[in-house]
Amino acid sequence: MSDTAEAIYVVGEIEPFDGSDGPRPTTVAVAGGKVLAVGGAELADRHRGRDTVVRRFAGAALLPGLTDCHIHPVWGSVERGRGVDLDGLNTLDAVLGALRAAAAGTREGDWVFGYGLDPNVFDGPPHGRMLAGALPGRPVSLLLRDAHSLVVSPRAVELAGLTGRETFEDRASVELHEDGAPSGLLLELSAMALVEHAYPVLPVRQQADYVLAELTRMAAAGLTGGHAMDFSPPSHEIFADLESRTELPIKLRCSPLVPPDSGPEVWREIAALQGLRGRRWAVEGVKFMLDGTIDNGTAWLEEPDCYGENRSAVWTDPAAYRAAVAFFAAREIPTATHAIGDRAVRFALDTIAEAGAGPSAPHRIEHVETIPDETVARFAALGVVASMQPIHGTRHTRADLSDNWSVRLGPERAARGWRCRDLRERGAVVALGSDWPIGCADPRILLADTQLRRPVERPGTAPVQPAQGLTARMAYEGLTTHAALAAGRAGSQGRIAPGYDADFTVFAENPLGLTPERQAGNPVLATVVDGRVQHG
Repeated sequence: MSDTAEAIYVVGEIEPFDGSDGPRPTTVAVAGGKVLAVGGAELADRHRGRDTVVRRFAGAALLPGLTDCHIHPVWGSVERGRGVDLDGLNTLDAVLGALRAAAAGTREGDWVFGYGLDPNVFDGPPHGRMLAGALPGRPVSLLLRDAHSLVVSPRAVELAGLTGRETFEDRASVELHEDGAPSGLLLELSAMALVEHAYPVLPVRQQADYVLAELTRMAAAGLTGGHAMDFSPPSHEIFADLESRTELPIKLRCSPLVPPDSGPEVWREIAALQGLRGRRWAVEGVKFMLDGTIDNGTAWLEEPDCYGENRSAVWTDPAAYRAAVAFFAAREIPTATHAIGDRAVRFALDTIAEAGAGPSAPHRIEHVETIPDETVARFAALGVVASMQPIHGTRHTRADLSDNWSVRLGPERAARGWRCRDLRERGAVVALGSDWPIGCADPRILLADTQLRRPVERPGTAPVQPAQGLTARMAYEGLTTHAALAAGRAGSQGRIAPGYDADFTVFAENPLGLTPERQAGNPVLATVVDGRVQHG
């Protein structure tokens, strides 16, 4: 690597996350997308050439670039681009009002989409019957906030040809009203796909524009990378379209979904995608869904919930999941398993223990929403990454246990929610993410919530299991050093050191010295990807 830097960044202090004590460096030199040197002001003279760009951020703090370890950038961007944001609407009347307002500017018969629907707005099980009166003749599709269920209108049921007699290879279902007809509630991806096939087809360019807009917002909030927990069509076409016009605002590491109850022929097709890449995205790993969500009754618990639900895996034959994990592990392809319920997490850990730790990156378990003490210790012992979204706990549950998630579980299991601190103190890698668009993509809010265990903007809200709050350093490690460990990139990402990727987040103040409340409003002065200013 040349001793001449392409760019030099001079700030108030650098937080390298390398475990060192003492005075913080203030200058970092970059060449070829990598860190060339880190030190004091003397670096500007030593590595500056005729074409070197020097960027000064007086008094600012430079950290390793923040990576959200669980996002859905393609379908999430499309959902937000064409839909109505229902997050935060706590009554059915408010939801219907927002939908009517959105429909007012469209043609009669056009689809109306919404996302972030709170299941607590319904008195009983969610359904779509009320949409016929609120939006007569309209096909309406509303994604619940768990992203594992849809509520659709009678017209959408008609256009999709749903009868209520549909069967699925996995645990998906078309729920029925008491009259035996479809109620408009569809559980899990296979059932949801039946309605999605009836949606109007959006041009790839329009979808790409939606993705670019959302990734640009993420970069402005401080993200330089994200682990995309899917790679379904037209992801490849969208990324190629964007890179034909510009650079992706953040780096993406993509893990295609291995469909529940699929077999070796499908597995081989997914394995063949590994290594597919562009300039700022790559396919590296696979994603499994072992169970669904507690809110819609499809998680896998040791004992059923208070309604007798949440009692089985999404894979109707869990042994097939075990065989699939072994298939990919034998090919050194890292796996990430969606496992929310305590039984699902235990089964995933058992499976990983059998498969062995041989991939290029550690095996991961996503979500880990409720686990007992004996399961906590197994993560560190097996070297399995806990990829968690504590912002779901702060935003979707309540300390008084009155929310749907807590009511279903009961007090004992609800008290085991999102055990981030217990896992960290037992030595586990805890990679943090938002599960965007289910959670907030602004990492500053995610990190503040993770410390407070309540929404940072609501100081009067009682925290949910406050003992599980992380320290500021632990929280930021979850998006830097632990994010790098989760991706098998501990030697090239997550720190600021020679040879590491030149991905930085520049804050007005060092967040490690701020209260969580001030962290949430800490201005992002710049994000730098591969040594180039992406935002700021």
